[in-house]
Amino acid sequence: MRFQKNCKAELISKAVMKQFVLCFICLAVFSCQKQYYVNKIEGERLEINRDLESDSTVDAFIAPYRKHLNASLDSIISFAPATYSKKDGDLNTAIGNLMADAVYQECNPIFKKRYNKTIDFVLLNHGGIRAEIPKGPVTLRTAYEVMPFENAVVIVGLKADAILKMVEYLSEVKRAHPLSKQINITFNSSYELEQLTIKGAPLDMDKTYYVATNDYLYNGGDKMVFFKPNEGVFDVDYKIRNVLIDHFKKIDTLRPKIDDRFIRKVLK
Repeated sequence: MRFQKNCKAELISKAVMKQFVLCFICLAVFSCQKQYYVNKIEGERLEINRDLESDSTVDAFIAPYRKHLNASLDSIISFAPATYSKKDGDLNTAIGNLMADAVYQECNPIFKKRYNKTIDFVLLNHGGIRAEIPKGPVTLRTAYEVMPFENAVVIVGLKADAILKMVEYLSEVKRAHPLSKQINITFNSSYELEQLTIKGAPLDMDKTYYVATNDYLYNGGDKMVFFKPNEGVFDVDYKIRNVLIDHFKKIDTLRPKIDDRFIRKVLK
């Protein structure tokens, strides 16, 4: 019995000694390693322009994909009888009205079906219109050029106080931020609010209005901070670009106009 105890104690002692030796070796190895630090970084600018020679092998590989992509982008989905630019109007433009109305028409049925609510109006941003719609055939490429970003539609519940802050913002920036035709804003010559109606009715201080915009603006883009706090945010899983494409496909000829949805009365 004593012999078994001695053997067991010896085995434990050897195991402890083995662990100690391993720890000592590890410490010795790591302590002997050199420490390296980055004290200088050098870079070289590589100019990428039209003078850069192409690689024929790469060109040959991507040629069929480029051909297929261009054919898809150049497919005609509508027609524009005139050129529409965001520079055409004072506080509302034909292209801006087209975009805001398209968001309303394409997203409202989804919002109603998914949440049993109705969009009251749409607000987008002037800077988000990145190209004009030229006279002639409207293609998929046109939609990508007008809206090259991945911004998606969100719908925000806002009380009347927030709507008034939005109007104050619009009076300060004095830009043709796109608004859908469900809202009418009239400023006097000094950009002071003269009239405001939503769906033909005066602003209701107790009502929650559902405003469609994009995720960039909702998060404070273009200093539109009036979207927060709010009465809820709703997603319809729809990118602005896809809204335009779907809308263009439904219309044989685009006929947007500058109207009186957002105007300023100038004294004569």
